[in-house]
Amino acid sequence: MLSDSFFNKVEKKTKVDKETIIGLAEKLQNGNMKDEKTLREVIDTLSKMTGKNISKEQSDKIISKVIDGNVPKNIDKMF
Repeated sequence: MLSDSFFNKVEKKTKVDKETIIGLAEKLQNGNMKDEKTLREVIDTLSKMTGKNISKEQSDKIISKVIDGNVPKNIDKMF
């Protein structure tokens, strides 16, 4: 289990709190990564966490690649 000091360091660097990190991790762990709804929630959360806007077209492209099992090792290559 990760310590509170780890989460404090992450929050200080990213401005993302422990509850958000744990919630996203649980969603990824418990969710079906082939389920469009789960994937959209994860993408939306990551978008908000990073402060980057993801268009519906980009989101659809990511979801399509994940569902098809066609995810490149370097995510930047998806765009």
